[in-house]
Amino acid sequence: MREGMDGALLEVRDLRVTFGRRAAWRRAAGRSAEFVAVDGVSLSVAPDEIVGLVGESGSGKTTVARAIVGLVRPDSGAVLLDGGPLGPVGRRTTAQQRAAQMVFQDPRSSLSPRMTVAAIIDEAWRTHPSAAPPGDRTVALHRLLDDVGLDPSVARHRADELSGGQCQRVSIARALAVRPRLLVCDEAVSALDVSVQAQILRLLVDLRERHHLAMLFISHDLGVVHQIADRIAVMRRGVVVEEGRTTEVLGSPRHEYTRSLLDAALELSGAGSQDGEGTGGA
Repeated sequence: MREGMDGALLEVRDLRVTFGRRAAWRRAAGRSAEFVAVDGVSLSVAPDEIVGLVGESGSGKTTVARAIVGLVRPDSGAVLLDGGPLGPVGRRTTAQQRAAQMVFQDPRSSLSPRMTVAAIIDEAWRTHPSAAPPGDRTVALHRLLDDVGLDPSVARHRADELSGGQCQRVSIARALAVRPRLLVCDEAVSALDVSVQAQILRLLVDLRERHHLAMLFISHDLGVVHQIADRIAVMRRGVVVEEGRTTEVLGSPRHEYTRSLLDAALELSGAGSQDGEGTGGA
């Protein structure tokens, strides 16, 4: 089902997140400055649906992602999975922790450079033993790597020996290892070359179909989001300013900000077609 709140797997209701900032002059005056990162955001992701959350840097989209996976505590509002509340990481059940997994922006910094790929995946299984395969895990590890388009021989390599695209595939494999229901992908392709971006996007779409995954795909690039998302929510300054089916938002954007993002995506697309796709290992 891909139609909003009814039957939603994930619901974000009126989410508000603030961060305190105390400038020197405010300290002297005894006052604090409050930065509102997310201001009343509501959105949903249905089972098997990919929702794109798009906005420029500082729009609040990453803060929404971190609140969903429990890395940020909201001031108010609610994050629900199957209608049940999701609190901070320390207050989530094991099943809730497994259910929502995050794929981060920088694939290299999200993996320990000195650990082998096998050790990285095994750490996920040790953290969530209920998701670990029984008996010899080698076969399961190789199957998991094959699932994300990696040769099983990659298992013995350290993360710092891999390309950026390979590292992101390992990050996705680590998330899949605990059998999640929702992937939160925070700028998951922005650090990759254009040709590798396309490969990872195709992989995510394929994984959605094969594993019946829901995804919240976060990006600053509307041109990237349109390749993967069933619906799009556009954020600006902590607020969702437009939301709808991808075809509707791209075909007839209602908000001026959405039109500016779309214009920028079209300009980049035109430049890319002239300059080539770039190089880099996947």
